[in-house]
Amino acid sequence: MLTELLWETRARSLALAAPLSDEDAQLQSMPDASPAKWHLAHTTWFFETLVLQPHLPDYCVFDELWPRLFNSYYESLGPRHARPQRGLLSRPGLAEVKAYRQHVDTALADLLPFAPNEARTLIELGCHHEQQHQELLLTDILHAFSCNPLLPAYQSSRPEPARAPSQAWLKHVGGIVDIGHGGPGFAFDNEGPRHRALLEPFEIANRLVTCGEFADFIASGGYREPLLWLSDGWAAVQAQGWQRPTYWQEDGSVFGLQGVQPLDPDAPVMQLSFYEACAYAEWAGARLPTEFEWEAASALTDFEQADDQAWQWTRSSYAPYPGFRPGAGAVKEYNGKFMVGQQVLRGGSLATPPGHARPSYRNFFPPAARWQFSGLRLAR
Repeated sequence: MLTELLWETRARSLALAAPLSDEDAQLQSMPDASPAKWHLAHTTWFFETLVLQPHLPDYCVFDELWPRLFNSYYESLGPRHARPQRGLLSRPGLAEVKAYRQHVDTALADLLPFAPNEARTLIELGCHHEQQHQELLLTDILHAFSCNPLLPAYQSSRPEPARAPSQAWLKHVGGIVDIGHGGPGFAFDNEGPRHRALLEPFEIANRLVTCGEFADFIASGGYREPLLWLSDGWAAVQAQGWQRPTYWQEDGSVFGLQGVQPLDPDAPVMQLSFYEACAYAEWAGARLPTEFEWEAASALTDFEQADDQAWQWTRSSYAPYPGFRPGAGAVKEYNGKFMVGQQVLRGGSLATPPGHARPSYRNFFPPAARWQFSGLRLAR
């Protein structure tokens, strides 16, 4: 039910922020990341601006100056504080942001019993929007902690060691397949319309590439061989000095949410850019799947590690499906205007909220992005 989804989502954001000090929640380690405090406030701004102000009579805005601080990229909704400077917003403090959340949650509770369908649709979108920011909160704080020489752990509990299944190639006969979201249930506008795509016969790996396998690529000189790399990727290697995945340490350990841990050779490799994924695939004598191959193959028996380990780069540019039209009003800016210069990732990751992923989900990032929980699956 919508009510359960809303309160579970709102509570989970606070739970994810609970291990953070006020100082932690203030950190912004690079322009592409945002402080945890900002994530908590922005997702609240979304409900206040798009749901409560239009649909709850006599709603009182928490603070008339805050929309400028917590609007992300909605040009139609007014001016915004510059994204690279979100970490400079020492005020309002974390306690004030939590009071803001409580104010908005109280108003949402007042609205829910008589919310019109338009408001309920926006509440559902707001929940899934907040779930996206829950994953971003984790990826962003991990990057911030990686900049601290102490390499602090976000959480002390350690996950069970990964057990990668033996690699196998799954065959797909190709042909005309249906792609995109269809039927009941929530989906973002970029997941439709459902349409047909023609696939040539192909094979796809049953699992993700592991850390051990990627270590072999490094040992073989993969980061020093220009013939493996796309031109822009090789330029990034040279300019940024890439020698290993983002959080791999020189001593062979790996930094993650649990702090520094020994490298697990069976765990899926993560924090790769699209360029690194392509270079590894070339080295392995394979390629990345297109997003259409990935979606079609996800229904195959023995297709493992689909959405609970690492997002999987595809060879598909982020573009609209045939017949795509963005939503009306301010939500028109949610996805459509980013459909240029980005690559599609499919699946989900260990940081993706439970129930958030689905086979038609289209994540997207610039090809050089390498601080996300992003890995790869081979195809040929």
